[in-house]
Amino acid sequence: MIKELLDHTHIGVTATVYAHARLRLHREAMTALGNALNHP
Repeated sequence: MIKELLDHTHIGVTATVYAHARLRLHREAMTALGNALNHP
């Protein structure tokens, strides 16, 4: 469905875009958690 909404030709394009976004969000969340734990 996302592939169709974004008009991507191949599902691989959609998967690549979302995989990169997901990794970036995980990294940002872990950095925020680390900062919260290190700064009371």
